[in-house]
Amino acid sequence: MKRLYLDIETIPSSGQNLPKLKDLYESKKKKYAQRGAKYSKKFNEFVETTNFSGTFGRILCLAYAIDDNETEILTGGEDKILKDFWELAQDADLFIGHNVMDFDLRFIYQRSIIHRVKPTKDLSFARYRPHPIYDTLREWQKWGGGGGLDSLDALAKAFSMPTSKDELDGSQVYEYYQAGKLDDIYKYCKKDVDLTRKIYKRMMFLD
Repeated sequence: MKRLYLDIETIPSSGQNLPKLKDLYESKKKKYAQRGAKYSKKFNEFVETTNFSGTFGRILCLAYAIDDNETEILTGGEDKILKDFWELAQDADLFIGHNVMDFDLRFIYQRSIIHRVKPTKDLSFARYRPHPIYDTLREWQKWGGGGGLDSLDALAKAFSMPTSKDELDGSQVYEYYQAGKLDDIYKYCKKDVDLTRKIYKRMMFLD
């Protein structure tokens, strides 16, 4: 069985989508006003939240490892990252990541549609099963939700493993991107994959 471990880092929408986002922003403000409330986010803050969804957010990089091979990083234009990923993914049997079902793989599919990059796999996102997607977050929670102590960092500490969040965490990625610290982001993304692989093996009693 070929296992593919993965993690992505995302950033907010590009400038070319600002007119569309402005329309969405004004629509949201109007809906709040109709309820007698005020939408508290400023436009630039609203734009920065787009990194949580593939509708307008972008993939900056994608780190992956196949089985026990060295972790690699895909960078460059987003369409190239997607094409390279799907080429790697076409003969993978199991896709492994932390919160990969609700974020990483969903984001990848959304951006693939945006860029007209046809996936080589039609993965089932059916819940309550560990195949073809093994989400270490959901499997740790046994699909019952968590109490806030189920992040990748928390599991690393619980398992006495070195954390991947020692110098950078996901909330700082856009800040580092704006500062041009791309190599730091790539290193962090790869470390997340390395840690996810260790956690998966621990959970599967393969270590």
